[in-house]
This record gives sequence, structure tokens and C-alpha cells, in this order.
Amino acid sequence: MYEVRKITLEEKEKLFSRICSKPLHETKANIYGACVKFFTDSRRHKEMWEDNFHPMLDSIRPHARIFSVKTGKTMRVKYEPASKTIFIENCEYYGWIKSIALGLVAEFLEDVRSEHRRYSIHGSYVDFGGNGIALIGPSGSGKTTLTYGLLLEKYANFLTDDWMFVRIANDVLVHSSEKNSYVRSNIGEDWKKYAQRLKVLCPGKADSRGRHIVDVKMLFGGDRIMDSSVMGAAVLLVDEKNKPAFSELEAGEAVKYLVKNDFCNPHQLSRSPRKTWMRKSFFAELFERVPVYMLNIANETPRESVERILGIIEED
Repeated sequence: MYEVRKITLEEKEKLFSRICSKPLHETKANIYGACVKFFTDSRRHKEMWEDNFHPMLDSIRPHARIFSVKTGKTMRVKYEPASKTIFIENCEYYGWIKSIALGLVAEFLEDVRSEHRRYSIHGSYVDFGGNGIALIGPSGSGKTTLTYGLLLEKYANFLTDDWMFVRIANDVLVHSSEKNSYVRSNIGEDWKKYAQRLKVLCPGKADSRGRHIVDVKMLFGGDRIMDSSVMGAAVLLVDEKNKPAFSELEAGEAVKYLVKNDFCNPHQLSRSPRKTWMRKSFFAELFERVPVYMLNIANETPRESVERILGIIEED
């Protein structure tokens, strides 16, 4: 995992001059209304970025900038908060680049406050006819596996399998973050129905972590892709043998779990006391608005876990 070092405006200008001394590929993404400009010396990463995110008009000035270049062997991430500028050096894994971009937009939304409070959740979300369920858990807890299992249901719709943006209004409104999904190429081993389609949609070589960017409209069908939904429930995932298989939590219990697990988000760019307070306050309000459950995946198969989640929908 990488570490983020904050730098001053002066340090940013020096880095900018050095890194931009050679030609770089440039492209812009529209990430939940924020314009993020990406500079890189890797054509492959530029192409993956453009497959991954919605494009932004070139006439829109960027709210945030990311530079990803090769300067040696050691990966380094440097962040200047005032200008929302990030420098990523020597990162071969695109998954970290796109997660840093999403974390950067989360920072922008937290710092540029308005009457429409907007936050982010590192998790997946499946819609069921306009209302849906958020799955939140530490990396490796099975969010993607369970998401694709839920999507085997014909009445389930895809919104995101990695990151969502949330606004609490009369309802808890959830918005997608990416155009296409960045998934493990072996997801078909868990759910055989996807195996053949993924072979067709992922004909090239997987990246260094065995992942591909997949056109979700081709995978699920365009009529099953949602840009927004209303959250009906949240499920926190754990992998601990000494916990119950499934239980409903009080809001305070759920917030404590998230704080203990770094909000289940290793891609936070800032972890100051103020930021921690903001995130705790958001999740406290969220879990007062929607029921929250804890699902322990330790002693059951993915299919059994999917059935438990589907049971929440049937109860509602």
C-alpha cells in the first residue's frame, strides 16, 4: 500500500516544473460533476482512465489535477491540498491511480461545502427498482464478489462495485462514480454465469493485479445500469469467526465499526481530526436514516451471503 505525503504550494510548483519538463498525455474526467485532469507518461494508463471514467468537456477548467509519471522505482504519492494536486511517481498499478482520483474528489466535496452536503463511501451498491443496498467493508472482505452475486438476480441493477457518492436530503441519494468497472478477471470462478462473457469482454492481458476494465453495459445490459438510486439499507462486511453470522446494528455500533476500520477506505488523502469528525458525523446521520446490518462472511459461502442480503429486500 502507498503512503500520502502532504506538500506545500512551493513544493508543488517545483515538482510541477520538473515533471512537466517532458511531454505528457492529458485527459479530463467527469467524476460526479468534478473535473479531474490526468497527466501521465503512460499511454496505457491514459487509455484505462478514459475507459474507466466519464469524459469532461475540454472547456471546463479542472477542480483537481493528478500527475502520474515514471521517475525511478519507488512509488511516492504527494498531495497539495489547497490546489487539489497530486503527484504519483512510479505506480504500475492503475487501480491505485483511479482510487486516488476518487479520494481526491471526496476531498474536494468535503472542502467545498454547500447546502447540498455530499460525501463518498468506499463500497459497492446494487439497486433493486429504484432503492438499493450499500455493501461496505475492508479491502478483501468480498464486496465485489457479493455485488456480482446479487446482480445474477434479474431485478437487480448495477450502480457501482467500488465507490459511491451520497447526498442526504429527504432520501439518501446515491450516485455512481465510474463509467465502467475495474474487476478481477477471475470473477467467473465465483459466479460461473459471468465466465464466458468476461472472456469475450476481456480479450487482452490483465494488469499486474489480474484486473480488467469491463464495459458494464455489455456485461449486464444497458437497461440495468443505474446512475443514481435511493439507499434502502447498508450492510457492513466482516470476516471474523467469533461474530454472529448476521445481525442488525444500532447506528452508534455501526459508526464505531467504521472508525475502528478506518472507514473501510484506505484511499483517504487526509485523516485530520476535523476530517474524522466530518466522516463520523456523516455516517452517524446515514445510519439513523437507513437500517444497517453486519454480515459475517467467515463461515459461509458467497451464495449463502447473497441469500442473506436478498432477505433484507424481501422483508422491506
